[in-house]
Amino acid sequence: MVTKTREGQLVETFVTLADTLVVGYDIVDLLHTLVDKCALLFEASAVGIILSAGENDELEVVASTNERSRLVEILQLRAGNGPCVECYTTGRPVAIPDLDVVAPQWPRFRAGALELGFKSMHSVPLRLRQTTIGSLNLFWDRLGGLGADDLLTVQALADTATIGILQERALRESGVVRAQLQHALNSRVLIEQAKGVVAYTRNSNMEEAFDVLRSYARNKGLPLVEVAERVVNRRLSL
Repeated sequence: MVTKTREGQLVETFVTLADTLVVGYDIVDLLHTLVDKCALLFEASAVGIILSAGENDELEVVASTNERSRLVEILQLRAGNGPCVECYTTGRPVAIPDLDVVAPQWPRFRAGALELGFKSMHSVPLRLRQTTIGSLNLFWDRLGGLGADDLLTVQALADTATIGILQERALRESGVVRAQLQHALNSRVLIEQAKGVVAYTRNSNMEEAFDVLRSYARNKGLPLVEVAERVVNRRLSL
């Protein structure tokens, strides 16, 4: 069995993200692919994405590698501030190499992140030109975060994914953009419900339940949200 080099994995990730430039891709699976690949490539302990459907819409967590990143992002959204939120608001990366000395204006974020065992983090915007739709957030159980070269790479991955979501056609038709993003946010609710159903029936945790859902969707060539809808409506048992 041949083990892929980091460079090979990186090229494969860009190819996967570039595939979203064709019609009919699954935006939900795209976002989960992005967090999974970033966790692998940059040895992050957890990765998550917060997303907004428009300027006046609330940010929501739409993809995460595990419950730890999901919890710390939800904490920021409830507080209305934090590095992930600031990254989205300003459209600029936010780096915190040592969470123990995080900015004093984010006390709830600092306390929550440290309680979950995180020691550093880095947020990069999901953006295309002047349009920012969310942030990609990486967390580590060690100090330091990303180096300069890796930061450029993470931003390139985030930019590529954003292009796949927004595309030129969607940028010309704001209704299409909003529908795409709202679909992702609505899908998140169904997926969370389906995770709960699978976790209950299999007596497993939520992360294992999500792996079951995603593996079934990929093996059957179905959109993840369609599988989730079937599970929630009891038309599919996993």
